[in-house]
Amino acid sequence: MSATLAQIWRHPIKSHGRERVDEVTLKSGESMPFDRRWAVAHEDSAFEGDWERCSNFAITTHRPQLCPFNVELDEAGPEIAATHPELGELRFNPDDAEDAARFVEWTQPLAPEGLPRPARLVSLPGRGFTDSDFASVTLFSMASHRAVEEALGQEITPLRWRGNLWVEGLEAWEEFDWVGREFHVGEAVLRGVERTQRCPMTMTNPETGERDVPTVKTLASHFGHKDFSIRCEVVKGGRIAEGAEVRP
Repeated sequence: MSATLAQIWRHPIKSHGRERVDEVTLKSGESMPFDRRWAVAHEDSAFEGDWERCSNFAITTHRPQLCPFNVELDEAGPEIAATHPELGELRFNPDDAEDAARFVEWTQPLAPEGLPRPARLVSLPGRGFTDSDFASVTLFSMASHRAVEEALGQEITPLRWRGNLWVEGLEAWEEFDWVGREFHVGEAVLRGVERTQRCPMTMTNPETGERDVPTVKTLASHFGHKDFSIRCEVVKGGRIAEGAEVRP
């Protein structure tokens, strides 16, 4: 097997945009640096400083109009440049209280009626607001993505899956065999922990916010499960970059 790391993506604000990066340095026991470091807690959120389930935050599963967000993060600031086709662009420091409140207010027009309103931007450095109850990094296979496209009968963007590490060179669904195994990605060592069951968010077009492709139904009917990607933990930290070797 010859596999390489094709793409690296992070999502600095949970469900509010994505950003492709050339390289990152992973740390043992942590999620990807700046991936889901911030999240928008809604007015009914139980968040008080520790990890909470995704239902405590404004997320794309229930708020599909968040999907078209894109972000650029300047780590030194930190400063985020967020763009959305309906809202335009906003630059702000997510760790500054006034700036954070300005960002939340800016997103209010995207909040659906009948759901708790976005209330505050919160942070969880290192741990991150991953959907898993442990600090995870997600690994995706381009071959598995192409298998889903074939089942759908159309091409779809990989951005629907909101992944971290995209690997080229595996057989379709081979990544599932890596659950419980350690593998190298560049200088880092990861261990597959669990498969990722997908939700209706993946049905949403990340450019328009419209639900237009039956991804979950297709996974179930063609492959007998609703899983796509695996969640991993970082066993040994190190630098990873696009083009790096990926091997058990």
